[in-house]
Amino acid sequence: MRVMGVDPGTHRTGFGVLETSGRDYKLVICGTIRASSKDPIAKRLLHIFESLQKNIQSYQPDVMALETLFFAKDIQAVERIGEARACAMLAASKQGIEVIEYAPTEVKKSVTGNGRASKEQVQFMVKRLLNLKEAPAIDASDALAIAMCHIHSAKRKSLCTTT
Repeated sequence: MRVMGVDPGTHRTGFGVLETSGRDYKLVICGTIRASSKDPIAKRLLHIFESLQKNIQSYQPDVMALETLFFAKDIQAVERIGEARACAMLAASKQGIEVIEYAPTEVKKSVTGNGRASKEQVQFMVKRLLNLKEAPAIDASDALAIAMCHIHSAKRKSLCTTT
């Protein structure tokens, strides 16, 4: 199974693709899609959508995993993240890929054991779990953590249905 995790944002969108077979998973690719803050929001969203489309076509994930929206004091930030999430969902849907969502606390707990872990703790554990020499950028690490969460969740579900 190939899982694409996406950490959406209108300036930086992290993405990562993991492949799993049995108990192990390996990194296929990860990176950050950068959009200029000088560009109008519509142009940034188009760039995110097109970049995700290209990565989906290139790396052929079976599923896309995203974090659910969280509540914050800055309603405009939440709105912008929602717009970037919509771009990711559309990119996946256009390719016929299922989109699964996880709460941020579930992602953090799945990777670090602590639902309130910092971004740096998540980044450290992603590096460690994937046996990487260097940690990916924060946005890419978050995307990989989301993909890992889906893999862990899918394994738990398969264990429950096979017993």
